[in-house]
Amino acid sequence: MNAAPVLHGWLAEFATADQVQAAAGRVRQAGYTRWDVFAPWPIRGLDDAMGLRRSPVGWFVFAGGALGLAAGMAMVWFMNQHDYPLAVGGKPMFSTWFALPIAFELAILFGAMAAVLAMLALNRLPRWHHPLLQTPRFARATDDRFFLVIESADPQFAADRTRQFLESLECVHVEAVWEEGPCDT
Repeated sequence: MNAAPVLHGWLAEFATADQVQAAAGRVRQAGYTRWDVFAPWPIRGLDDAMGLRRSPVGWFVFAGGALGLAAGMAMVWFMNQHDYPLAVGGKPMFSTWFALPIAFELAILFGAMAAVLAMLALNRLPRWHHPLLQTPRFARATDDRFFLVIESADPQFAADRTRQFLESLECVHVEAVWEEGPCDT
């Protein structure tokens, strides 16, 4: 016995980038918070129309780089001072200048790892399935169409009212997106 399909949201299709950008501004003004825009190429000004803030990934990269730098310095200090002290020619057991190459390399490595992990975590990836991929029309999102989806998880979402709102945005087509598709039996 199959459970009744759950509505994921409404998907609106637009023909041009200007139309979807104007629609994004109106969706934001209407107070929706759980929605997204899909386009085949970057659209200048869409971030502002959607009200998106800057990505926090840079802070994670900075923290990873600082941790890598500190780890490199600490590693060289520990190895030279405690693990295998070898006094050569009266040189000091630890010098920042000698530790700098490995500390720099670890800063780069830790920063890159932090960037990848932060990007995956903030984008909630990996996600092995998304309901939009069941919609045949959505395949054109990588070709020549622009899409805007309002999710049913939005606090202002009401199925009929949200559909009427999307239809008022001069879109080409509006359709429901279901959590379970026809192949999920």
